[in-house]
Amino acid sequence: MTLKLGVIGTGAIGQEHIRRCNNVLQGAKVVAVSDINVEGARAALQRLNIEAEVYQDGHQVINSPDVDAVLVTSWDPTHEEFTLAAIAAGKPVFCEKPLALSAEGCRRIVDAEIKHGKRLVQVGFMRPYDAGYRALKKVITDGEIGEPLMLHCAHRNQSVGENYTTDMAITNTLIHELDVLRWLTEDDYKTVQVVFPRTTSKSHANLKDPQIVLFETQKGIRIDVEIFVNCAYGYDIQCEVVGEEGIAKLPEPSAIQTRKNARLGVPLLTDWKDRFIDAYDVELQAFINDVKDGQLTGPSAWDGFAASVAADACHKAQNSGAIEPVTMPPRPDFYAK
Repeated sequence: MTLKLGVIGTGAIGQEHIRRCNNVLQGAKVVAVSDINVEGARAALQRLNIEAEVYQDGHQVINSPDVDAVLVTSWDPTHEEFTLAAIAAGKPVFCEKPLALSAEGCRRIVDAEIKHGKRLVQVGFMRPYDAGYRALKKVITDGEIGEPLMLHCAHRNQSVGENYTTDMAITNTLIHELDVLRWLTEDDYKTVQVVFPRTTSKSHANLKDPQIVLFETQKGIRIDVEIFVNCAYGYDIQCEVVGEEGIAKLPEPSAIQTRKNARLGVPLLTDWKDRFIDAYDVELQAFINDVKDGQLTGPSAWDGFAASVAADACHKAQNSGAIEPVTMPPRPDFYAK
């Protein structure tokens, strides 16, 4: 059976997902898309050499009888609306991060899914599908370095635009760490503090960059995450786990080492799409397979809610400078693994 997909939003990530679903992955085909810019959507499909029905309204995609499952890759403020509509229609939905703009919005999605009685939502957190993170997770789970005590992490972008603001460092950048570090440690956050070092001259008036986010988990693990979105030298993701008996570090992306002009060099990536392209493929193939098998297993609406709760606490800590609590309610049995 070929799973017929509808894609809401044909911007950069939407086009990437349309391409991979039709040309790279197995068992699925994009049959409908929507975008507020209908002509832009048509032009995107033409560039990709893909035929699909084009709508202006995402609800038309969701309600189309030709669509079996939905990918939400539209503007962030629309994610909650379209995800709730997909649940109401009884259709599986893959929603790119963030699941909603607030923890309250994520909770509405959680409550709607529980009321429906079956998991229909997967959130677009791709890092648990990355080979390097999976290898790091195995080292921790197998007890090779003993119990984790500390994590030292960094999320660095080469540069960002003038529209990128201080709070976006949490909701657009750190959000991936908020999810994957819970997954790595199998733990929830207890407190968070945000501190601001000297701001780089490459930033602008509405962005304090870099930032350092300090977490304590419920088990007492200490985590520091450097967010530096104008680092200038490339796109760089780092994660080092310090355990009782050793240290494990996220592997670097594979790259050719060269010796030339008395220098030893390795090229660095500059584009996030290149760094995690394989993880995106694995992530969406898993979603397709799970939908066809009738049971989603990827990052859940509860994971999206947990990341949003932590993000809200981070925003509060950005403004207060104080150590702020991260208050998570008990996980419903519906999401028990």
